Amino acid sequence: MKHRQGAHPKGKPMHKQPFPTVTRVGNVIFSSALSGTDLATGELPKDAEKQIEHAFANVKACVEEVGGTVGDIGKMVVYLADRNMREVVNKYWVAMFPDEHDRPVRHTIGGELPGGFIIQIEFIAVAQK
Repeated sequence: MKHRQGAHPKGKPMHKQPFPTVTRVGNVIFSSALSGTDLATGELPKDAEKQIEHAFANVKACVEEVGGTVGDIGKMVVYLADRNMREVVNKYWVAMFPDEHDRPVRHTIGGELPGGFIIQIEFIAVAQK
């Protein structure tokens, strides 16, 4: 394996920037800012909850693309255009990490996001394999 393995999840590209969506260095995995874009269509849903649902699915797709699992995630940063959407984020958070004693840390930041995004997520994971 190369020292640094950059990748994009399978499906439509999440961005057109000259960097990978996810990178693995050794056993550490870093994501770029992951949006709520639907990987199957490449479209950004107008519905806020759909964007949040897709963003969590994109986290899973990205970490798995470079050999990790969501169980390897140690930290997530969630950027929300509307902090009132935290309860919706928590719904998908608990679905992804059901054991309250086995969850990554999370920091949620509110503020304006580009391109009509309701949510963007970054994560750091440490792969066990």
